[in-house]
Amino acid sequence: MTTMRICAATLVAGLFLSGNAMAEDVVRHKNPNSDFPIAQAVEVPAGKTTVYVSGAVPSVVDEKAEKGSFAAYGDTRTQTESVLKSIEKTLEGLGLKMGDVVKMQVFLVGDPAQGGKMDFAGFMDGYTKFFGTKEQPNLPARSVMQVAGLVAPGWLVEIEVTAVRP
Repeated sequence: MTTMRICAATLVAGLFLSGNAMAEDVVRHKNPNSDFPIAQAVEVPAGKTTVYVSGAVPSVVDEKAEKGSFAAYGDTRTQTESVLKSIEKTLEGLGLKMGDVVKMQVFLVGDPAQGGKMDFAGFMDGYTKFFGTKEQPNLPARSVMQVAGLVAPGWLVEIEVTAVRP
């Protein structure tokens, strides 16, 4: 009887310890001497499932504006918020959250209102509502690049993400 209890206790302890080993958290390395809201690097432990989310694009915010125009989709900040809300909804449908995002690639079109340069400040205004907040402090590794154009002429923003299933 005592041997069975010892074996059972050993089995429970082993399951508990292996569960902890499997539950290792993603490691997000901060940028040294910086409070810029991206991770310098992100480490994903072995055994985690990665989820690659296709590029998301903005929704129409002004139905009265000319179809396909910048006015129909809004400025870079508005489009960024729209795209991140779409990504958030996609992730939720997969049982994930924005805090599970470990990598982000952002494609910005030069804004005519900014002399053809990407509106990085507008992007950051939208981005910081979703990442680096008190409610959602997890930061992804991220790249932002200006591109010549996206599929629809009024789109200024497309974002794709990689998330890790907790």
